[in-house]
Amino acid sequence: MKVIHVDMDQFFAAVEQRDNPELKGKPIAVGHDAERGVVSTASYEARRFGVHSAQSIQVAKRLCPQLIIVEPHFQRYKEVSAQLHEIFHDYTDLIEPISLDEAFLDVTDNKKGMELGVDIAREIKLRIRETTGLTASAGVSYCKFLAKIASDWRKPDGLTVIHPDKALDFIAQLKIEKIWGIGHKTAEKMHRMGIFTGQDLRNMSLSHLNQEFGKMGQVFYDFSRGIDNRPVISEWERKSVSCEQTFESDISENAAVTINLYHTVLELVRRIEKNDFDGHTLTLKVKFQDFQQITRSITTDHILRSKDDILPLAKQLMQSVEYRSHPIRLLGLGVSNQKNPIQQEEKQWIELELDFEPWPEEDNNKL
Repeated sequence: MKVIHVDMDQFFAAVEQRDNPELKGKPIAVGHDAERGVVSTASYEARRFGVHSAQSIQVAKRLCPQLIIVEPHFQRYKEVSAQLHEIFHDYTDLIEPISLDEAFLDVTDNKKGMELGVDIAREIKLRIRETTGLTASAGVSYCKFLAKIASDWRKPDGLTVIHPDKALDFIAQLKIEKIWGIGHKTAEKMHRMGIFTGQDLRNMSLSHLNQEFGKMGQVFYDFSRGIDNRPVISEWERKSVSCEQTFESDISENAAVTINLYHTVLELVRRIEKNDFDGHTLTLKVKFQDFQQITRSITTDHILRSKDDILPLAKQLMQSVEYRSHPIRLLGLGVSNQKNPIQQEEKQWIELELDFEPWPEEDNNKL
């Protein structure tokens, strides 16, 4: 398999700088300039000061006093993304979008009959620049895992190929933080185990990795050996529909919680209708003032689509949350589980407690 991963450089910020020449060469952050605002994308000029995606706007401004905050224009970003996909489809229909600004392409049997994936990637990069005025980085390899790493390797405007013959040597010297699935907390745990590089990870037995990391143990074991059999999936089935809001001020009064829960339900219903989604499980997400995050879920034997279906269940889930002495920072609702998982009348409850880690819309914390 020949896989290309195309990743736009500082995408949101680049579009803003392209459309407003006065912003070129200046440190900018795309996001909402508010007390609870978060950086969506930072320009490379801003990153030199330590500004990065998923960072508090207030922290970013302290790091870079001359930072310019630009409100996002998502419709414009979607239009550019559509231009990118028109280019991709000239080469292959096996395209797996990851976000607005990145995608995997399987070019094993490409429409132009080009033999080398690197030639296709080089041509795509050139066409992106000519069509949009923006730059992209691309990685080429025999699997998605390595193509993704390769696209990050020489940003911005980079092109890196990882040949099968060189893959094991390349992985061996990788810092484990560069390996997919290894976030900050997992990396800390690996460091305590003496795992700092891909070679260190490869030296661990499968049984040990399974014991320490559960199902991800097999993934880490395979990746350290350059094994990734995931296909490029051009069509995917939506698994859930959700929405959430972060409040300007934490809420703890019953009236405020009830009103905001009601409006969150209305937004969720709107998104369910837009996506024509049928789900049986409702999940409530609550993030508290101290950033602790919990979820509460309930599964029913009927489809959840309307306000009358969802609001009573949302209130029921909220009753199990203690917020009077633990103010709420963020509230979210989601519907999942398209297939009816239960046939009995009794509802099944699931309770999870999760540590919060920011999940940015666009990952810009890259090389």
